[in-house]
Amino acid sequence: MRFEILGTDGAARVGRLVTAHGAVETPAFMPVGTQGTVKSLTPEDLRQAGAQILLANTYHLFLRPGHRLIAGLGGLHRFMAWDGPLLTDSGGFQVYSLAALSKVSEEGVKFRSHLDGAEHLLTPELSVEIQEALGADIIHPLDECLAHPSPRAETEASLARTLRWAARAKAAHAGAAGRQAMFGIVQGGGYEDIRRRAVEETCALEFDGYAIGGLAVGEPKPLMLDLLAFTGALLPEDQPRYLMGVGTPRDLVEAVARGVDLFDCVLPTRNARNGQLFTADGVLTIKQSRYAADARPPESGCSCYTCRNFSRAYLRHLFVARELLAYRLLSLHNLHFYLRLVMDMRAAVAARAFSAFGARFLGRYAVSSDDGSPSHPGDTEA
Repeated sequence: MRFEILGTDGAARVGRLVTAHGAVETPAFMPVGTQGTVKSLTPEDLRQAGAQILLANTYHLFLRPGHRLIAGLGGLHRFMAWDGPLLTDSGGFQVYSLAALSKVSEEGVKFRSHLDGAEHLLTPELSVEIQEALGADIIHPLDECLAHPSPRAETEASLARTLRWAARAKAAHAGAAGRQAMFGIVQGGGYEDIRRRAVEETCALEFDGYAIGGLAVGEPKPLMLDLLAFTGALLPEDQPRYLMGVGTPRDLVEAVARGVDLFDCVLPTRNARNGQLFTADGVLTIKQSRYAADARPPESGCSCYTCRNFSRAYLRHLFVARELLAYRLLSLHNLHFYLRLVMDMRAAVAARAFSAFGARFLGRYAVSSDDGSPSHPGDTEA
């Protein structure tokens, strides 16, 4: 993996991340393919929408259909017919979101499957084994994510464990390090001094890039942005920075302004299944009766397949009738919106006009009083 910064505008960066399965222009948004699929969409849909890299979930693919089966069929790229870059998470966030089914120890995480109740032990070594078998281009060490607020003593103990797990994961990955990049995950809760220590000790392990974890887990938005700016400024300038599980369109703009290169979030597809469309003017909730006879497209000027062909009235009819096509068409638009947003941000940074772009976008988007849901959903699936 290679990463090159092509331009900056303040803290915002535009770059290129090169993997064995192709290059990714950054900032980039990664659609979430939890179980080896971005719900209701084909790989061709994703390519046409502008997706460069996808995220798949270690926890879910371990439970079903199993990493060894996927490896035996040629790896996850071939299994899901996606020939571009893939990133896998460590399974750590699922431990957080399924806390009632899991127990953390020094060895790893003992949990009961949400599918059949079977007991499993996910260790740092097994997490690496799963991700190596899947064949992702970028993988992560097992980490522990805490909710906000968490006591200082608990946060310190959790970080110490996460750092020990990171060292174990890096050692386990040593034999495959030339084939897959591994990003370290920076935790540390809501405490700046603990976050600083997390950056220093994670960077000392010399990962290929760094993920910022443990944000959008219940803290107020201003605190999230402050912690993001603080943490990002401490990370190496010449390596990629990935903000995990965040977020809304406003979050993406604010995070790029603070130097983030990669994002993932389930909101585009999850909110589509709940009948919400992201537009430059905010969120449009298609089930509302005012759209019953509305002949306009979801978003004027949008070039996605949905907006080029269908009216708000038709989409509302599909959604109210619970037709499966509704979820597909709304997901197509939402992902197109997110991917167009990061493309526009890349252009703005390259032109050294990001501040003006951000002000215009946020000013217009603020017409909506609600993004639709919290930034970092606790869903077990996308």
